[in-house]
Amino acid sequence: MPAVFVLIWSTGFVVARFAMPDAPPFTFLCWRYGLSIACFGAWIYWARAPWPVGRAQWFHLGVTGVLMHAAYLGGVWAAVKAGMGAGTVALLVGLQPVLTALWLSSITSSDHAHAVTARQWSGLGLGLAGLILVVWRKLGVGEITPWNLCLALLALIGITAGTLYQKRFVTRCDVRTANTTQLLAALLVSLPLAWAESEAMRWNATLVAALLWSAFGLTLGGSSLLYLMIQRGAATRVTSLLYLVPPTTALMAWVLFDEVLTVPMLLGMALTAIGVSRVVRAPSRGRSD
Repeated sequence: MPAVFVLIWSTGFVVARFAMPDAPPFTFLCWRYGLSIACFGAWIYWARAPWPVGRAQWFHLGVTGVLMHAAYLGGVWAAVKAGMGAGTVALLVGLQPVLTALWLSSITSSDHAHAVTARQWSGLGLGLAGLILVVWRKLGVGEITPWNLCLALLALIGITAGTLYQKRFVTRCDVRTANTTQLLAALLVSLPLAWAESEAMRWNATLVAALLWSAFGLTLGGSSLLYLMIQRGAATRVTSLLYLVPPTTALMAWVLFDEVLTVPMLLGMALTAIGVSRVVRAPSRGRSD
């Protein structure tokens, strides 16, 4: 499950590069949500899957849908539309494990077992150094602007907050009906933004293929796997998988779009991966560093 998830999740940034030249981001995402809801609906009807019970469960699923779909996907796709490369936005969003570990440490600061350790602080330093190596060069060539950087940070905050919120408040329920509830909430939030977009969808084979993969591969496949892994595992261990996404995405973007992949960038990605792994790795028994 984790290996398949990483491969599927990495394609999301690549698909955004394929689709965004011919579509406005939120209009495309509304089509994606609608198609995914229709597919889940047919599956739910056929399997007689149980719906969430109680207003609280519906509310919590709606909040996670807004955070993990509307905010995260909206930020990623809008950042790519605004000129940020697939590998770069994947790297920025890949800092999620760091934010998750820091948040969990901050809310359990009275428990020394969960405090930020020296090893984790060193990991934060390595991750920051790696990010600077990658991003600094791109600032000079105009790929990163204040606008698309804010959009990428919105995506980072959305996926981090959504993961933590789901782990804290969403109780176990059927993944199909839970995903459908989340998608309905994301669609309701995204529709006004889509109506405000002036650009029209320019339908072609590439755009249709990107939409189909987004709905079936990413939403039905990737999002369902993420939901299941959050239910079954610790939040930091689940999000630690995401530090494998940036290098995977960068390699895909290099092959498919000829995005620049220099030695300093590779070194930066390696430092970031090492840094994040030090933040999220559980300490050895009997050690506190």
